[in-house]
Amino acid sequence: MDCTTLLLIDDHPLFRKGLAQLFGASDDYQVVGQAASGREGINLAVSLAPQQVLLDLHMPGLSGLQVLDELRQLQLDCQVVVLTASMDRAELLTALRLGASGYVLKETEPDALLAYMRNCNKGAIVLDATLVALLADQQAPVHGPDQADAEHLTDREGQTLALIAAGMSNKQIGRELGISDGTVKIYVKNLLQKLNLHSRLELAAWVHNGPSPRHEERH
Repeated sequence: MDCTTLLLIDDHPLFRKGLAQLFGASDDYQVVGQAASGREGINLAVSLAPQQVLLDLHMPGLSGLQVLDELRQLQLDCQVVVLTASMDRAELLTALRLGASGYVLKETEPDALLAYMRNCNKGAIVLDATLVALLADQQAPVHGPDQADAEHLTDREGQTLALIAAGMSNKQIGRELGISDGTVKIYVKNLLQKLNLHSRLELAAWVHNGPSPRHEERH
């Protein structure tokens, strides 16, 4: 079985070492680099080209969000999963806008973190109850596509969007709709472009939060 290459970016040496041991002991991960700062992490991401990056959100110097923004601008072909000590709605929404593939608490059980990373690697996104509750906070609505944008989706794109929100991978969506993985990838790309969103996680979050209402409804 091919191992997924992983880069760890965290400024706490003990925690970073624990992560390296956790993933290094698994059969399907290879930790190819460890960075103690955001700048070091960006440099390693460029030189090592890992398939996944596990990124601490709160670091001195360059913050996790700043690192995420630079990695997005560099257009590296890697998934970035954000690791945070606390669930903050503004930070979550910013991370989604910057293309984070996952968002997970540092207090997550080791086995659950491994499972979450594997799901992200397969393209399956699972929004847990904590994230859904944050996104459903009506005091600060998510700024995103409105209902009119959703109406421009084809039936197949709409079906694909619903299955992404249900946590299915491309392979599972392909089986469900009777189409190839490649066709699913095209639908996902179209969804991101049409809705002006940046990741599968942001697509799922938008579905769970509900489209923004039109501001100028006429009857």
